[in-house]
Amino acid sequence: MMKSNRITELFGIKYPIIQAGMVWCSGWRLASAVSNAGGLGLIGAGSMHPETLRGHILKCKAATDKPFGVNIPLMYPQIEEIMQIVVEEKVPIVFTSAGNPKTWTAKLKAAGIIVAHVVSSSKFAAKCVEAGVDAVVAEGFEAGGHNGREETTTLTLIPQVRKTIDLPLIAAGGIATGAAMAAAFALGAEGVQVGTRFALTEESSASDAFKQKCTSLAEGDTMLSLKKVSPTRMIKNDFYRQVQDLEDQGASADDLRLLLGRGRSKRGIFEGDLSEGELEIGQVASLVREIVPAGKVVQEMVEEYNETVKSLKRIDF
Repeated sequence: MMKSNRITELFGIKYPIIQAGMVWCSGWRLASAVSNAGGLGLIGAGSMHPETLRGHILKCKAATDKPFGVNIPLMYPQIEEIMQIVVEEKVPIVFTSAGNPKTWTAKLKAAGIIVAHVVSSSKFAAKCVEAGVDAVVAEGFEAGGHNGREETTTLTLIPQVRKTIDLPLIAAGGIATGAAMAAAFALGAEGVQVGTRFALTEESSASDAFKQKCTSLAEGDTMLSLKKVSPTRMIKNDFYRQVQDLEDQGASADDLRLLLGRGRSKRGIFEGDLSEGELEIGQVASLVREIVPAGKVVQEMVEEYNETVKSLKRIDF
């Protein structure tokens, strides 16, 4: 049976399974469903105006009496307002990403908020220790959406980060099953952050068209692109091919930003434009073939984790 560890104790949750805070996917319905199932649900602030975020926080409070959190990309243009809202609403947990953790960690912790930060390398993990975060999420480049420039896989990243820091460690990138969770734990993680699998659940706010597209993907149907702007894993569609054509022609970062425009990910993920939208999803989507409730995902992961650990104990060399 899965036992408590530093991650479950830190966040006050039953299972060390964290639902990633994903743009256009993770509103209050998904976050509360994961928290109610024993994991940690996160509201994704990256695609929300400040007052929209406040509304989601209030609805999440009404939908669950379990801990939940908010994921905040530090590049967010209205970051001061967003941080003020999470403090005012007494959000218990904040996951920060895409920026320097020193900027906000001390202020959030002074307000009694538990802080985790997402990194893509052991170098940045060390900076998290200096910043005083409570936990680190080490994310490999298998993950969907925005990625680190290092392109280090989760299997390689986790043991390197574990050697570097002694903080509670959460593995992310390419994790959608209990077996993958067991593998991450074997490498030194104490929790997992799951994005793609929860993006493709009934409670996810992504469009049905996007979800169905993702459940039909084959291995190799996603690629890391937009490296001159911000490395992003997306599905190969018409927009992706336009990006590749520009990059093959030696386009500058400004050229790519012009093509990207505004609201491209909303157009794809939330509105369901499968041709011209930016369809962000992880490599592991090729394993997902059905849309189920988020609570079922949590239970299946826990059951498979336990079975995997039991089966490994029977192997002796």
